[in-house]
Amino acid sequence: MGSVLVHPWDAPLDESETWDFVRAQGFGHLVAPGRGRELPVVVPTQFLAQPPGDGVPPVVLLHLARPNPIWTALDENPAVLLSVAGDWAYVPSAWKAVGEEDPALGIPTTYYAAAQLAGTAALVDDEEGKLEILRAQLAANEPEIGHADPSVHRRRLPGIRGIRITVRTVIGKFKYGGNVDDAHRQAIAERLAMRAGPGDAAARSHLLRRLT
Repeated sequence: MGSVLVHPWDAPLDESETWDFVRAQGFGHLVAPGRGRELPVVVPTQFLAQPPGDGVPPVVLLHLARPNPIWTALDENPAVLLSVAGDWAYVPSAWKAVGEEDPALGIPTTYYAAAQLAGTAALVDDEEGKLEILRAQLAANEPEIGHADPSVHRRRLPGIRGIRITVRTVIGKFKYGGNVDDAHRQAIAERLAMRAGPGDAAARSHLLRRLT
């Protein structure tokens, strides 16, 4: 399950780049196909990604409300896909022209990063297991902010269920003009710096990292 077109020039520099992007985003769409369904269940959700290390397989941790429709789909089939996209910036047609090239003939595009993590979901319903997930998420998202241990909300724990996804495959895509020469990419990087809109700084960083 899960596929995305990745041209050689859009491939990540290494697997750690994909994991760094996924962790930095921290939000995506969890897709549970279930079995025999006309449409999969798709849930927008925050998550905590833990890359592989020292023989420990990569995992994704999250929690959702008990009324969420995903639980039935997971009972049918624990295979899931987490889709993450971000750091995107629109590149106008005129930006694709340098030197004597006609700006009107430029081909517009969108720069973006994306990742797909496929794996197997295990439901976490025991109290301590859910607290472990909540503590991990708080530690990652509020490392410098004082917060109470989630156990103080123990009476509310029945209202949520945890999910631990053991990740099997990871696909990363970094579409930042890798199919054009450095002169064109440098020109776009300069224009992204001048525009400084949402996503432009991150897109520029990805682009510059790929310049030869």
